[in-house]
Amino acid sequence: MKRARDVLNRPFAPRYLKLILQGAVVGLITGCVVSLFRWIIDHTLQILFVWYPYLNEHKLYLLPYILFLLCLSLILGKLLKKDTLDLVGSGVPQIEAVLLGQHHLKWWPILWKKFIGGLLVICPGLFLGREGPCIQMGGCIGLGLAKTTFKSETDEQKLLLSAGVAAGLAAAFSAPLAGVLFLLEEITTSFKPKVWLTALSAALTADLMTLVFLGSTPSLFLKIAPTTKMIDLSVLLVLGICLGLLAYVYQYVLLDLDFLYSKIKFLPKRYHSVIPLLLTIPLGLFEPKILGGSHDFISYVIALSQNGQLWTKLLGLLGLFFVIRFVFSMVSYGASVPGGIFMPILVLGALLGCIFGLTLTHYGLIEPKQYLSIVLVSMAAYFGAIEKAPFTAIVLLTEMTGSLAQVFPLVFVTFVAYVVNELLGGRPIYTALREEMDFSTIK
Repeated sequence: MKRARDVLNRPFAPRYLKLILQGAVVGLITGCVVSLFRWIIDHTLQILFVWYPYLNEHKLYLLPYILFLLCLSLILGKLLKKDTLDLVGSGVPQIEAVLLGQHHLKWWPILWKKFIGGLLVICPGLFLGREGPCIQMGGCIGLGLAKTTFKSETDEQKLLLSAGVAAGLAAAFSAPLAGVLFLLEEITTSFKPKVWLTALSAALTADLMTLVFLGSTPSLFLKIAPTTKMIDLSVLLVLGICLGLLAYVYQYVLLDLDFLYSKIKFLPKRYHSVIPLLLTIPLGLFEPKILGGSHDFISYVIALSQNGQLWTKLLGLLGLFFVIRFVFSMVSYGASVPGGIFMPILVLGALLGCIFGLTLTHYGLIEPKQYLSIVLVSMAAYFGAIEKAPFTAIVLLTEMTGSLAQVFPLVFVTFVAYVVNELLGGRPIYTALREEMDFSTIK
């Protein structure tokens, strides 16, 4: 008869200990880099909120500012010249290609160029997320440490690159569980212990660094009051269907951006950034808070939609914001620049949530205190359907907002939106973007 000592592992056996420790080092360094990246972006956007009202009153400074943005575009073009395919977009499709053996990542030049390039386009207010560059930078750090410090074999190099991905997302949103889930659900599609243990170690230490440098407040705090009354199931079903349809529209337009931008013949691809950079000026003069990724804008529209203004007026303004954010998100991402789509998707989801929530409240289909729950649910469902990562969406929004109010509506609407997008022919967005890229041109 076997006893416990016969079936359990030997105490302190180094089964995954080395990988866990290496993952922790990857997370520590990634957390420091991403914290600096976030700090610069957040403070620069606060400057824009002051700069554009000042510019509205002092039009004389328009010309120097235009010249400044043109210089940024020129600098970015120089950065992109040799590594365009690696640097454009979020970097997640490129990471996927590396893990599939389709591509080789030059970790050091991509790391510093992504850091600088991301700042050059996100800080002036382009509708791009910080999380994409953070994910790719985390992957570069993991791969770099594996090659130069830990002298790892190829399999472990990929493992630490994956851990860097989880750490990058965890640090970008102060969401360690979402960072690991994103890696498992979207990139590796594997739940092997050595994968998630290494990734969780990296995500936790990366998040620890953001707590040290940026504080413990959730990156998008929503004070959602718990309620005993359940939102009607038919309302949630219709909401999920609408969000699934709109998620498919987002995917379709996003995946056609390369084709649309290819029609621009007068401007080299690496200088396409000049188009969205110059367009930030009229947008900033109209409403500076609309610029950027941006969690500040989500807080702004939620506060705006709850200030008691006339319902039709608010609905019209939110609809206008949605159109502007949707169109300029596409203009920004399609312009061959470094930047992600996570946060822009969440902003669009929040705007849709505000629109749906106001309408439902106006017609008495939900209670006023359930309004924020609709906003939260809409962000998760829209994001989950577009990314085809429902578990990541649910956990990410829970960690970002610091709320567990009404879990069932959150899961139900996200599931319905996912299924609707699946029925329409939607694909995991990063897989689809990777398939559009031609890695055979990279030596």
